[in-house]
Amino acid sequence: MTETNRPPLSVGFVLADNFTLSAFSLFVDHLRLAADEGDLSRPIRCRWSIMASRAEPVRASCGVAVTRTAPLTDPRRFDYIVVVGGILHAGPQVDGETVAYLRQAADAGVTLVGVCTGSFVLARAGLMTGRRCCVSWYHCQDFLAEFPHHHPIADRLYVVDGDRITCSGGSGVADLASFLIERHIGRAVAQKARLIMLTDKVRAGSDAQPHPAIGETPVDDRVRRALLLMEQNLADPLPIGEIAERLKLSSRQFERLFLAALGQRPAAYYRGIRLRYARFLLDTTSRSVTDIALEAGFSDCAHFSRQFKAEMGFTPTDARQAFRSAAGVGAEVA
Repeated sequence: MTETNRPPLSVGFVLADNFTLSAFSLFVDHLRLAADEGDLSRPIRCRWSIMASRAEPVRASCGVAVTRTAPLTDPRRFDYIVVVGGILHAGPQVDGETVAYLRQAADAGVTLVGVCTGSFVLARAGLMTGRRCCVSWYHCQDFLAEFPHHHPIADRLYVVDGDRITCSGGSGVADLASFLIERHIGRAVAQKARLIMLTDKVRAGSDAQPHPAIGETPVDDRVRRALLLMEQNLADPLPIGEIAERLKLSSRQFERLFLAALGQRPAAYYRGIRLRYARFLLDTTSRSVTDIALEAGFSDCAHFSRQFKAEMGFTPTDARQAFRSAAGVGAEVA
């Protein structure tokens, strides 16, 4: 296909070793359904290529192997190059030739998209410096450990920052694909793809990531996002004013909203989350009480012990001894 008859949307996929199959399939199937009338799948309005530096199939984390449809192609042929990540700690995700290709694409001004842990691939290549980067709540601490000078966003589905787009993964990939289809081809085409895939309710990138229940499940999306921020910042708690600012609320508005949703002020609720996390560590690790206090965001052991007893009715040492007795273990906890 020549550039004179290039379709409105052209996407190149780069699959990392042990990539997440669902992230790739959700994205490419939205393109397939948007590309043609009905379910014919002809690449008329969209074009996509699965690129790799090697001819060998790339293995997904579930064991399915996908064969490339093209080598690493001139990046200027694409509107987006999508890096689909997957398992983090199973060896290198991409090779040096692929990293060089992604840098070449960035130099050419092509928009790079990292989905799932594709954001890690882009960050390792030095392509997210000074950019907002969306990661899954599940991998937030992994990202902070590897890239301490970055400030990941783990309370949204995806983030668009100029010619960098990052997506937390999961079902949020479908929302991102729909957003890009609507941007290039139109709302009706994006809606058609969603309806065929039975995902008619599209979510914005700023919507909160679903996450494991922590007790209450507030209806208000802003409160859910606040809870995510609290859960993801336990060792170094965020000031309540900063959480409010991230939600684009005044501190007073945030206090009222949170109190109405959960019946507690945000500071008290945040402290409770940290104390419950500390209780979990006391029950499941042999770490010292001082280490656990710091891990849960308390400045010293004495302050932690006072807060713990006020919340739980017994001291951290009592909690650990009671758990060991009930579990029938001795001085060390596995």
